[in-house]
Amino acid sequence: MGIETRSQLPVALQLSERVRALRLDHLPPEVLEVARHCLLDWLGCALAGSREPLTEILTAEVAALEGAAEATLIGSGRRCTARTAALVNGAAGHALDFDDTHTLMSGHPSAPVLPAALALAQRLDLPGERLLTAFVAGVEVECRVGALLNPGHYQSGWHATGTMGTFGAAAACSHLLGLDADRWGHALGLAGTQAAGLKASFGTMAKPLHAGKAAADGLLAATLAAAGFTANPAVLEAPQGLAEAAAGGELASSLLAGHEDRFLIRDTLFKYHASCYLTHAAINAALALREQVGPDQVAGVEVTVAPEVLNVCNITRPGTGLEGKFSLRATTAMALLGDDTADPRSYSDARMADADLVSLRDRVHVTAADGRASTRATVAVTAGDGRRFTADEDTGEPARDLDRQRERLTAKFYALAEPVLGPARARALHAAVRRIETVSSVRDLLTLTSL
Repeated sequence: MGIETRSQLPVALQLSERVRALRLDHLPPEVLEVARHCLLDWLGCALAGSREPLTEILTAEVAALEGAAEATLIGSGRRCTARTAALVNGAAGHALDFDDTHTLMSGHPSAPVLPAALALAQRLDLPGERLLTAFVAGVEVECRVGALLNPGHYQSGWHATGTMGTFGAAAACSHLLGLDADRWGHALGLAGTQAAGLKASFGTMAKPLHAGKAAADGLLAATLAAAGFTANPAVLEAPQGLAEAAAGGELASSLLAGHEDRFLIRDTLFKYHASCYLTHAAINAALALREQVGPDQVAGVEVTVAPEVLNVCNITRPGTGLEGKFSLRATTAMALLGDDTADPRSYSDARMADADLVSLRDRVHVTAADGRASTRATVAVTAGDGRRFTADEDTGEPARDLDRQRERLTAKFYALAEPVLGPARARALHAAVRRIETVSSVRDLLTLTSL
């Protein structure tokens, strides 16, 4: 058990050694660009998510009861403690399930790390370059922890955004606080003992809560460690540690092979449909087929995916918009019907109950086939006259054209941010993100997210 290294340090400390002294000038231009993409995309998702009922409930039940003014709730300007801001903003950013993802982590990398880092950087009045560097450090740690614990961890029912995300948030905040090696170890030990989140919650408000809790608990882990609070830095590999309790007992060191000298944030995947990422390949395939066969001609649809996908997004008869985001049947039917799957408003309770969607959804059959990536789907449509149309898509490859990715994410950002902030303020926020390394205070950035 362990990872490939000459050191005999606990695994968490080995991971922290990679990023503890990370500086902005250590980051290649492509890494900086993807980090800015993550920040822009997450802010757009959080602004739109700030209007969701789950965010309003959290604000009323937690933030409204506080008198502190350390950090800002995105989309409202209400002030609260940094930890509560991380909780509420973290849930808001994941509320639409429209935020970025990462196959090595098996989760959403920005969702837990950015709200924690933003809240602490605001409290400490740190510049944008410190925020961006700490964010990269957090993503590198959480993705590597994810690679060490998966696939067993995720397949057994743990939601990696909540569990691995706690490590990422703790790492980002430890970086912002400038902790020494020993306190990094305690911070990651505290992250491990708080890590939680179950996939049984997918399709409910509890899934975004996982991201918020990970952000808040990771921030707490770092600030407690800074004050001298102790934990077991061998929390991953120790007897009765996280690997033994929640990943079958072994660290999957082989998954990190070939990644030792890379920045894993470069492999972040972004969403252009407002649903679970493992529905996206089927949506893209269905959209391609819609050009060949109309929905009124469809007699049956077969969607073929990897077996593990069936445990993530195979809700058969979604009754709510949230459940619809985790239904291959519903999202494939939406694409064939021409719904705008990039618009979060398309995933409403009313739409899931519409007779035309239900009728086509019930003609979609989902099957599993071994030997394929979880990001790949094949959609076969049989027409009433017996003709068969097939399309195959794989959404697992990170973008190589970063200019094109920036253009697509900018359009997505404005679609999400303008209804909340208005055009002028959305433009100002976009401009600040594009030059985040030169922003003198994160407080100035967050001011632009307030009404």
